[in-house]
Amino acid sequence: MYSKKVIEYFNHPKNMGKIDCPDGVGKVGNIICGDVMHLYIKVDKNDVIEDIKYETFGCVAAISSSSMITEMVKGKTIVEALKIEKNSIIDSLEGLPKAKIHCSVLAIDALSESIYDYLKKNKRDIPDFLEKRHKIIVKNSR
Repeated sequence: MYSKKVIEYFNHPKNMGKIDCPDGVGKVGNIICGDVMHLYIKVDKNDVIEDIKYETFGCVAAISSSSMITEMVKGKTIVEALKIEKNSIIDSLEGLPKAKIHCSVLAIDALSESIYDYLKKNKRDIPDFLEKRHKIIVKNSR
């Protein structure tokens, strides 16, 4: 059973779409359930995520999680954004069924990958934890 908040974000998604010329793109998927997320970020000179959009092919929970993470991240610095965890998404959506927790993880992974892509494109230092997370995401997507 989905919460009212999950249904609201599914029926009225926020920030859906694609950013032209994004500064970073995170592409992730779950090979077991088939969900795929693309997260696009636009970052200003102070490392603030000034715009964020997503394209998600997936279930109610995947679309709601994608939508929620964009709302949580917009206006935050990349350092602040990287501190967001799956439980923050789950709590903001007023819960997810246990079988759908992986959707919140997918949203976190998409965000991490978009920030990783941004840092790499701009030849910036990539924190060790983000490099490790990136390697795990790449390994799990095979």
